[in-house]
Amino acid sequence: MYQAKFIKDTYSLHLFKQVLWFFVGFFILFLLKKVKIKFFFHYSFYFYLFGLLLLFLVLFFGKEVNGSKAWFSFKFFNFQPSEFMKVSLLLYLSKLTDDFHYHKKEFFYLFKCFIVTLLPSILVFLEPDTGAIIFYFLLLFSCYVLSDIRKRWFVLAFILISGLIGSFIYLYLFHQDLLIHYLGTSIFYRMDRLIHFKDGSGMQINNALITIGNAGLWGSFLQKSLLYVPEFPTDFVFTLFISLFGFVGGCLLMLCLFTLCFYFIHLLTQTQDLSYKIFIHGFLYLFLFQQIYNILMNLGLVPIMGIPLPFLSYGGSNMIVYFIFLGFILNIKKSTY
Repeated sequence: MYQAKFIKDTYSLHLFKQVLWFFVGFFILFLLKKVKIKFFFHYSFYFYLFGLLLLFLVLFFGKEVNGSKAWFSFKFFNFQPSEFMKVSLLLYLSKLTDDFHYHKKEFFYLFKCFIVTLLPSILVFLEPDTGAIIFYFLLLFSCYVLSDIRKRWFVLAFILISGLIGSFIYLYLFHQDLLIHYLGTSIFYRMDRLIHFKDGSGMQINNALITIGNAGLWGSFLQKSLLYVPEFPTDFVFTLFISLFGFVGGCLLMLCLFTLCFYFIHLLTQTQDLSYKIFIHGFLYLFLFQQIYNILMNLGLVPIMGIPLPFLSYGGSNMIVYFIFLGFILNIKKSTY
């Protein structure tokens, strides 16, 4: 009972701030609907440059949390530039892809989009923030899919990525001194998390699975004792939700999330402007991947990577970014219909 009270008191503080971020997010969404959507696409390059500048500055002036220097710390809140980079990157990639359909310079388009994605990826790798890199390249892939480039480029990319992964594994197994020299010792910590996530040694995932297993059909509403999971409000909020509302609540939550996805798919099919279509397409990739990975992570089926559950995981930056995305999408809907 003490553990349940401790978790309830701890999460209540996060819950208050999360509700506050919801109101801030709705206010931002309302403001974005008042601005013509073409403005953001027209000046997307400058939003992208501003995002790069923030990622660069956070390496020097950022607050270090859990070994990662990824936040600007202010008096009442922390600000994570890598989250806001998702929006500016997708805006600029959407514009580049739209321009490609007019100029048809295929190799130049592919190379430019790759470099545009690589630059913020390098900066967040130095923080380090591996999860953000996955998101950035996921957005790049979503743009390539709708760009009508020839299929041979995808085959070439698959061969190249396979070769890079194979080379990295070879260095990891036989030339670790080179990896340490160029990437530092932290790379081994990240690799160990990927390789050994199923060996049963993680207290956090073990307690999360036990908590899910004990939740039952309707949940406990925090009336029973819960095992301690350090990241309950953030990475493991799905586990906390299951413990509160049980298997039925978890199914309803996933139904709500996937209903949102079907709404975005419907809007995607109705949108004619290519840059708008690409933006919605990229957001859909991001939204689907983030919710699926977080749920699988809570079930111990994939490595823990600090990927939050949209709209539920605690974090002001992630919450605001999703409301910015929604503001753009509703603005696109308004201009489409």
